[in-house]
Amino acid sequence: MRESGENYLETILLLQRKFGCVRSIDIANRLDYSKPSVSRAMGILKKQDYITMDKSGFIELTEKGLQKAEEIYERHTLIQEFLIETLGVEPDIAEQDACRIEHIISSRTFSQIKEYVEKHHR
Repeated sequence: MRESGENYLETILLLQRKFGCVRSIDIANRLDYSKPSVSRAMGILKKQDYITMDKSGFIELTEKGLQKAEEIYERHTLIQEFLIETLGVEPDIAEQDACRIEHIISSRTFSQIKEYVEKHHR
């Protein structure tokens, strides 16, 4: 999956947790993207069975989509925690960096970071 698709899934997850329901306009506002861009992306995610959309335009993560979104969000939060707690990076910078790193980090490196954070910070 591409970085943009991962960003959309993570955003849907966070909006769902915060508001309970999600529409394309919510995603567009959160990411500061155009409605047509979000619409196109939702079509792709729907074809890949990551989301469903009802007739009213409400978006829900499928089981596959929820699993992927939670995986992405876990990478994000653990990397951010590692950057702040271990390296002393300022929270706003750690947030931005974690958002980039979460998409390119190998599963092996992430596992090592996760193990380190769980051992030393929790």
